[in-house]
Amino acid sequence: MTDCCIIGGGVIGLSIARELAGRGCSVRVLDRDPRRASSSWAAAGILPPAPWHADCTPNEALTAWSDQLHRAWAGELRDETGIDTGLRTCGGLHVATTAAGLEERRAESRAWRATGAACEELAAADVAEREPALATAVEEGTILGGYLLPEETQLRSPRHLEALARSCRGRGVLLSAGVEVVEILRDGSRVAGVTATVDGSPEIVRADWYVLAAGAWSERLAATLGVTLATRPIRGQIALVRLPRPRLARVVNRGLDYLVPRDDGRLLIGSTLEDAGFDRRTTPDVIASLFAFGESLLGDLGCGAIEQSWAGLRPGSPDGLPTIGRLPGAENAVVATGHYRAGLHQSPGTAILVADIIGSRTSPVDAAAFRPDRASGEAAIRRRRA
Repeated sequence: MTDCCIIGGGVIGLSIARELAGRGCSVRVLDRDPRRASSSWAAAGILPPAPWHADCTPNEALTAWSDQLHRAWAGELRDETGIDTGLRTCGGLHVATTAAGLEERRAESRAWRATGAACEELAAADVAEREPALATAVEEGTILGGYLLPEETQLRSPRHLEALARSCRGRGVLLSAGVEVVEILRDGSRVAGVTATVDGSPEIVRADWYVLAAGAWSERLAATLGVTLATRPIRGQIALVRLPRPRLARVVNRGLDYLVPRDDGRLLIGSTLEDAGFDRRTTPDVIASLFAFGESLLGDLGCGAIEQSWAGLRPGSPDGLPTIGRLPGAENAVVATGHYRAGLHQSPGTAILVADIIGSRTSPVDAAAFRPDRASGEAAIRRRRA
C-alpha cells in the first residue's frame, strides 16, 4: 500500500509523481502504454510566451506559473538525471500566407502586446531577414508578413519525459508499465482501490490517495466510479524530417501549423486537430500534406525524408480548461486532465496544484476555475444520477 496511486504515466502523471515523491510521499504510477505512445511524447514541445499580467485568466495564470517552473525544473532534472531536456528560448515566427491570415496575425500581435509579451510585427521582407530559409517563400509571395515572439521556447518532449521518469525512480516512485486499469472501486465516499491487470495478472492496487491523470482515457475510468468526465481525444499527427543541416533557427508557425527545428538538423512538421476517437494511427494523406506544408515555406527539402511520423491523442474539454481537483463524491481522489494542447506547458503547475490538494496546502494559483464540479455550461464533470 502506498500513499498515492497515480493512474496515467504521461507528463501530467509523472510530474505529479515527482512532486509528491519530493514531498516524502510513497507513490506508484500505473501506465497503460509505452511512454512513446503517450500524447506527451508526441507533443512538438512549443511553449509560447506566458507573461503574468493584470488581466490573467485562471488558465493563463496556470500557464505563466508553469512556464516559470519549467525553467527551474529543467535545471533540477539535469542535475538529478544528467538529461538535457532541450529547453531553450529560440523565438517563434508567426507568418501569414493569405490576406485574411495577415489580418489575423496583426490582431494576434496586438493581443500579445496587451499581455506584456515582447512581440514585433514584421513585413514580408523582415521575415526573410529573420529567417533566410524563408526568403524564397517571401519572394514568391507565399509569405505576406507576420510577427516575431522572441520569447517563444521549445522543449524536447521525449527527453523531458525520460528525465521525469528517471527523477521519479530516483525519488523512490514505482513505475508500473503495461498496466490495464479496469475499474476504480468505491467504498462510500472514498476510493477503496483500483482493479488492474499487471503483467497479465489481476491485482487490486490500494493507496491512501488516488490521482486520475489518464488523459483522454480519464472519461472511461471515471465512469467506473459513477462519474461522467467530459473529455474526448483530439488526434494530432506530426512528421519528422531529417535534413542534412538545420534550416531554421526559430519555430515557424502558420496558425496551428508549425515547423520546429532541432539542433541536429531534424525538423518537426505538424499538426492536425482531428476528432478521430481513440485511433492513434497516422494517415498517408495527412502526412503528405504536412510535408507539402513544409515545402511551401522552405522550398524543396532536397534529400530530406520523412524519418518518422506519429499521432497523439490530446485530452480536450468542453470549455477548453483543464480539470483539476477532487473528484465529486470521492474525498481521497483527485483528477488532473483535459489540458488539450497545453498539457506539456502546464504540467509543473498542475503537479503542484494536485500535491497541494493532497497535502491540504494553499497554492500560488487559485484552482477554483478548474474544479471538476464547476457549474453551468462550463461544467466538465457531473455526477451521474441513479
